Amino acid sequence: MAEVSQSVTDLINELAKLPGIGKKSAERLAYHLLRTPKTEALALAEAIRRVKENVRYCSVCYNLAEEELCSICRDPRRDQELLCVVEQPRDLLALEQAGVYRGLYHVLLGRIAPLEGITPEQLTIDALVQRVRSGKFREVIMATNPTIEGDGTALHISSLLGDLPVRITRLARGITSGSVLEFANKEILADALTGRQALNY
Repeated sequence: MAEVSQSVTDLINELAKLPGIGKKSAERLAYHLLRTPKTEALALAEAIRRVKENVRYCSVCYNLAEEELCSICRDPRRDQELLCVVEQPRDLLALEQAGVYRGLYHVLLGRIAPLEGITPEQLTIDALVQRVRSGKFREVIMATNPTIEGDGTALHISSLLGDLPVRITRLARGITSGSVLEFANKEILADALTGRQALNY
C-alpha cells in the first residue's frame, strides 16, 4: 500500500482541525492546494500569518482590530449613546452589512453555556458592565443569537445593568429561534433592529 508523504499527512491533519472540516474534506483541501499554483498557495499561507501576527481584539469593544481601537470605536460619527451587544465579531459584521445601525458595539466573545462549561467570567461581560456604568449610553441593545444560550446571556446581562438609567432592548423576533445572526439576510436584520423591544428580566 502506497504511503502518503509526511508533508501531505501533516497538512491534512492541520486542515482537519478546522471547524466543520472532517478527514475527507481535509484530504480534498490538501490535494486542491497541491494542484494550486505555488504563488496562490503561499499567498494563503502569508494571509494566515498576517492575521495571526496583526489582528487583535479592540481594547474597548473586543471587535477584531489591527490597532488598539477598531475602526468603529475610532469613528466619531457613530452614535456614542447607543450600544449593541453581540456574541462574536462575525455577528457585528452581519449587523453592519444590514446598514441601519450607527451606534457602538460590544462583543462578548461567546455566550453563557453551562453545559459546555462556558461561564460569565470567560466572556467580556465584566468589561461591558463597567463600560455601561462609566459611559453615557441611553440604550443597550441585546443582539445575542435567538437561542436558549443567547437568551440566557441577554437576561443575565440585563439583570446586571438593571439598576442603571439605561434602556435595555432585545432584537425583534424576525430572526428564527435557534438561528445565528451571521446567516440572517440584511432585510431581516434591519427589521429586527428597527422593531427591537424592551427586555424584561
